[in-house]
Amino acid sequence: MTAEREVWREALGVVLATSAYGVSFGALAVASGLDVWQTCVLSLLMFTGGSQFAFVGVFTAGGLSALPSAVASAALLGVRNVAYGMRMSPIVGGGPVRKAAAAHFTIDESTAVAISQGDPRLRQVGFWVTGIGIFVGWNITTLVGALVGDVLGDPRTWGLDAAAAAAFLALLWPRLRQRQAIAVGVAAAVVAAAFTPFLMPGLPVLVAAVVAIAVGWFNWLGGREAPPDDRARVGTEEAA
Repeated sequence: MTAEREVWREALGVVLATSAYGVSFGALAVASGLDVWQTCVLSLLMFTGGSQFAFVGVFTAGGLSALPSAVASAALLGVRNVAYGMRMSPIVGGGPVRKAAAAHFTIDESTAVAISQGDPRLRQVGFWVTGIGIFVGWNITTLVGALVGDVLGDPRTWGLDAAAAAAFLALLWPRLRQRQAIAVGVAAAVVAAAFTPFLMPGLPVLVAAVVAIAVGWFNWLGGREAPPDDRARVGTEEAA
């Protein structure tokens, strides 16, 4: 299998796992009082699952009076996409039009698949295939969930709430080869879990991101990556 086909397979696996959870959003949004068309517009324009669920969750709890809080919660969760955009800008390349188009597809999954590739061209393939694929799949399953949500019942009974998390774990696992990477992941997860009961939606993710940056920046548990020549020499010795 060629490297590009491997990227396509990885990206499409993430697309299927993430898109499946769109059924849950569609059903939840309609149950909260939104119309089918309103639910679909949210997925078309907002297109960031965490922010969409935060918006619907807060709106359901408080109705129209909670609309400002719902918007604020969705915006807080969407802040992370700004950091993703800064990371993905040199990878996407091109002019302002290309980067503006890429902005809508810069989400957790497309960023994760892209940066997991070593070759610049494969990073672009991973980004666009994942981003556009999830956009199409997520909007289709949102419509399905909004139309037949009552028939499906609680989507969590089908395990759809774990699909996206499983896809992320599959992307993360191969990268956990050094103590430093493990430390970053564990520290961020512990902090996010600890703050979730006490902070409004969106803030635990941002706090965990700050912790991850701090742990990764100071490189507390791992040595610096070997220079390219040393890595090549080590790889040759291992092959021998």
